[in-house]
Amino acid sequence: MTKSIPLSVLDQSPIRSGSTAFDALQETVELARLSEDLGYHRFWVAEHHASDALAGCSPEVLLGRLGAETSTIRLGSGGVMLPHYSPYKVAENFKLLQTLYPGRMDLGVGRAPGTDPFTAAAIRYGSRVGPEHFPNMVADLQALLNDTDPHTQGMENARAFPKVDIPPDMWMLGSSEDSAMLAGLSGLPYNFAYFINPNIGSDIFKQYRQRFKPGPNWEQPHCALTVFAIAADTEEEAVRLSKSRDLWFIRLLRGNPGPFPSVAEAEEYPFSEGELAAIEENRGKRAVGTAQQVKEKLLELADHFKVDEIMLVTITHDPQARRRSYELISSIWNQ
Repeated sequence: MTKSIPLSVLDQSPIRSGSTAFDALQETVELARLSEDLGYHRFWVAEHHASDALAGCSPEVLLGRLGAETSTIRLGSGGVMLPHYSPYKVAENFKLLQTLYPGRMDLGVGRAPGTDPFTAAAIRYGSRVGPEHFPNMVADLQALLNDTDPHTQGMENARAFPKVDIPPDMWMLGSSEDSAMLAGLSGLPYNFAYFINPNIGSDIFKQYRQRFKPGPNWEQPHCALTVFAIAADTEEEAVRLSKSRDLWFIRLLRGNPGPFPSVAEAEEYPFSEGELAAIEENRGKRAVGTAQQVKEKLLELADHFKVDEIMLVTITHDPQARRRSYELISSIWNQ
């Protein structure tokens, strides 16, 4: 990989039309092994609930399996939706993972629910501690990972076990200015979900750096950009593969994306003029093409936003095409 800009992978365990959640999770395990073999820096898994499109509802459980399937690549959550949970339990989970796989765990946390409001309420099971408490939860989680006093009254003496010599690396994830500001003020590295919200200015990372206060684990600001990417042997093939994403994107806007559609399904779908316009507007904000074209787009984004790392999320209906995309990009990234 290019030494100055490490390349990593975010996997959402997509469920393809005609397949199952079991297939999706097996493909995630295989992709983690491949990512390590190809030299990617990190492999993160996502959290989504009540979804027949994305199978990963528990990053902690999946990371336990991925740690046993790999040996060197950093593993992490992209991310844990912290407002649903007790910071104490999250700290325990990731300290246990760090104990099993020393020096390899990243704990990415986010504020988004990762689901619909009804399911979010069900996860919290009546708890009134919601997203408005997120900054305080972040501070308490940091303290619990570092064996220092949490900020919340009544928790000052709480300590999370097992004890670890080096805590997991905690990251702030987000797709808005609010998350960037909180990441800076909390002294955390920041990963921006460009594949979710590509309509941002480059100043979001500038504001993050300006507000960065050294924390217990990071002395300097550090930021990453997560980009949707597909590479293929030809530009035409990459664009063809991306049609599945186009249809899934339109269904997502409607609130019911369903399993990830095939290219054939996308080619047969009667898109409206408005839907085609939405697809076209979104198309230029992804990295799709040959490996060289994808590399150029990623480097352009890295330079524009002045980020320290790039993370890729790639979804195709054909799992072999997804693997091939990561292989092509890794092969050219050093050249």
